[in-house]
Amino acid sequence: MRILLVIFHLLFCLSICHGYRLLGIFPFHGKSHFVMVEQLMKGLARKGHQVDVISKFPLKKPYPNYTDIVILPTDVHLVNNMTYETMQQLITSNPINAVSTWGGNELCKFLGNPEIKELSKSKDPPYDAVFIEVFGAQCYSVIAYMLKVPLIGISTTSLYPWLYDMIAQPESLAFVPNNVINLAEPMNFWQRLYNVVHTFYDKWYFNYLTTQEQDRIIRKHFGPNIPSVRELEKKMSLVLINSHIALNGIQPRTAAAVDVGGIHVQDENETLQPELEKWMNDSKDGFIYFTFGSMVMIETFPHEFLRALYASLGKIAPMRIIMKIPKPEKLPAGLPENIYISPWMPQIKILKHPNIKAFITHGGLMGTLEAIVCGVPMIGIPLFADQFSNIDRYVAKNIALRLDINTITEKSFDAALNAILRDPLYRENARKLSQRFFDQPLNAVDTANYWVEYVIKYGENCLRSPALNLTWWQLSLLDVIGFLLFCVTIVVTIAILCNTVYDSVLSNYDTS
Repeated sequence: MRILLVIFHLLFCLSICHGYRLLGIFPFHGKSHFVMVEQLMKGLARKGHQVDVISKFPLKKPYPNYTDIVILPTDVHLVNNMTYETMQQLITSNPINAVSTWGGNELCKFLGNPEIKELSKSKDPPYDAVFIEVFGAQCYSVIAYMLKVPLIGISTTSLYPWLYDMIAQPESLAFVPNNVINLAEPMNFWQRLYNVVHTFYDKWYFNYLTTQEQDRIIRKHFGPNIPSVRELEKKMSLVLINSHIALNGIQPRTAAAVDVGGIHVQDENETLQPELEKWMNDSKDGFIYFTFGSMVMIETFPHEFLRALYASLGKIAPMRIIMKIPKPEKLPAGLPENIYISPWMPQIKILKHPNIKAFITHGGLMGTLEAIVCGVPMIGIPLFADQFSNIDRYVAKNIALRLDINTITEKSFDAALNAILRDPLYRENARKLSQRFFDQPLNAVDTANYWVEYVIKYGENCLRSPALNLTWWQLSLLDVIGFLLFCVTIVVTIAILCNTVYDSVLSNYDTS
């Protein structure tokens, strides 16, 4: 009996000791970004790894193997707090300036947090890998450098232009549009020229704004001999990217770039309010879900826009509409009776409901990926950032229609609603695209887990591209082309000289 207990104890130890200890550092204050990060880290925790997280969004409920070890203060409150006026200011600002300062340099100041500095010395028990979001604050690469463990990046969008060089990801600017600008494939000559020039400018501008400041912060807290942030980020072993071949198309990929698009589409923590669940179940003619994401307050938009909204949505009754409205008291009077409003919605459960007919969205990547995974067609009203290119990509795939926030009218809204609800093309294409998302050898969580474990087992350089050891002119083969041109020049020169000498000798012979 005692032997059986010992065997059982050993088997139990083996079952719980196969996991790694992982540290995630996510200081950005955007809830939409953290949605993906949280689900990835929870997925790794479910695989048996011990996950420690530093962020501004601690879990509301305990989760096995997941621990919030440092909760950072939130100085910018974005959730349900962006007015129409604030949005307009954001539209007119330079997005790269916002990413590099607001989403970069400002966040790097948390490196001075005593708990974070202490973690950089933590060796007992040791961490096996460090995760950071690759966006604007690559300064947190220093923690992996100090701990001498693999650094793994998480890109909550497709790769921004300034992130390619970290892992020597081929840019392929001839057919891959820069995701900061609004270009669709295929591109003509002028669009390709614009794509190239804009991409080089974006990279230069981001590096100009971040390198010196982030170097200063890193060396202030970790010593003067720490490498530059640009050198630190190139130690990245792996980047998990929120993209998918079915949506983002065919692109060359280095081994360290792994697609995990849709990894955040999990509804394990979502609960349906009884009233909302009844409303959806009783919507026998179907319903539309309408939200402008986790930040924007629709109720602060101009009354002309809201009146057009009321008129169009009221016409489609008995079909119903569910709208996320953070502060209903700010809405103008006259809300149609077929509209249900709430400050927050269990979005994935709503998008999975069999009675849903369409999704009206601002085009944020997280929400639209959820709609695509659930096979729901969309009406896109992009507001800022990558939302324009997102919606244009969906329009090109015939799963969405686009309306312009500045020119939208009751008539144009009526036409979009009529098309998305009555033309089966959009729903059928959305269903097919959803099918492609699921048609892969491993789901997104298992894919991420496989490559994370691969990097930890075989070393931080196991996926490192040899291109990282070459200069830009070597990668472009300018040295080879230059050498070949030199050789051709020498051969041609010798041939011309020989011909000249031959002609001269021949001329002298004829004269004599």
